Amino acid sequence: MKKLEDMNLVDNFLAYSLTAHKTYGEEASRYILECILRRKIRHLTVVPQKVWYGEQPENHGVRLDIYLDEEDGEIFDLEPDNNSSAADVEALPRRARFYHAKIDSGNFAAGEDYSNLRNVVVVFITTYDPFKRNRMIYTIQNSCKEDPQLTYDDGARTIFLYTGGTEGNPPDELLQLARYMECSVSGNAQTAGLARLHEMVMKVKADREVGAAYMNLVEMEKRIKEKAKEEGRAEGREEGREEGREEGREEGRAEEIIDSGWEFKLSEEVILERLQKKLNINPEIAKKYLASYKQKS
Repeated sequence: MKKLEDMNLVDNFLAYSLTAHKTYGEEASRYILECILRRKIRHLTVVPQKVWYGEQPENHGVRLDIYLDEEDGEIFDLEPDNNSSAADVEALPRRARFYHAKIDSGNFAAGEDYSNLRNVVVVFITTYDPFKRNRMIYTIQNSCKEDPQLTYDDGARTIFLYTGGTEGNPPDELLQLARYMECSVSGNAQTAGLARLHEMVMKVKADREVGAAYMNLVEMEKRIKEKAKEEGRAEGREEGREEGREEGREEGRAEEIIDSGWEFKLSEEVILERLQKKLNINPEIAKKYLASYKQKS
């Protein structure tokens, strides 16, 4: 893993730590959004790692990296994304579709009029070109295939920001922001706005709580890798008992995930979501692991 001081804003941990920061989170989020959307952004409520579970245990839930609720305005989801494998890139449009669906359903009360459904903008910030057109900005909105000029405003918009793109004449401020997010050093902070953003980034990197959280994350990843190696050696020595070994391995990983969650002061909802995602288990099994861990503690 990278050292914290070497991280850039396209790295999930730094993006999360900046936007979730109690002092700098809203200001940094507003600046980034204003550069991308080219409009003034009103007061933001920042909800890092917003979670919505599936309606049934077998249904898919979602964890949004940076969920932003604009006062009397739109809802935004910022997703720094470095998952450049062919399968992940191919699935990106459907992933965006699912995120929109979960955000809409999570913000629409029973009996409410459809005209009150809020505008939602999902923004993926990528270091790879998802559509191979070398554009910095790809804005996706629904339209009428037979008559592209027909106005069809359903309030949903998806933006893919490719930090290395040059086509489409991106505005200079956005161009510089993209370069800074890809390589977050002082030399790439040449405007007043970026200089302020860089100042906030450096203060977040120097924050003792952020540093401690990152150390915990590094240690957790190291323990998981060491444990996996030891389990591999043990499996080589002991033939059979595959089911028992698998259960023990899963239980051990669950304890690591829960322990790190408490260290990060994550909510139980977030810990349960992490258990489901990391172990590919349903909510009921995740709840059992969490309850068992509490009893041991």
